Amino acid sequence: MMHDPMWAGNWLWMIFIAVVVVVPVWRICKRAGYPGALGLLILVPLLNLGLLYFLAFARWPSVDHNKG
Repeated sequence: MMHDPMWAGNWLWMIFIAVVVVVPVWRICKRAGYPGALGLLILVPLLNLGLLYFLAFARWPSVDHNKG
């Protein structure tokens, strides 16, 4: 398997896709007032859904809820 010329390309695509997905989620977490590293959970198969639901329904510390 390691002599397959596409093997290295597959790993590069996996890393590229991971970066393309993690960077926006990292920024969303930071803007919501949570640690950006929470965005790494998007790479873990059932935790990614939990993270999305958490961000969708949790109170964001960075948002002032006392405004009218």
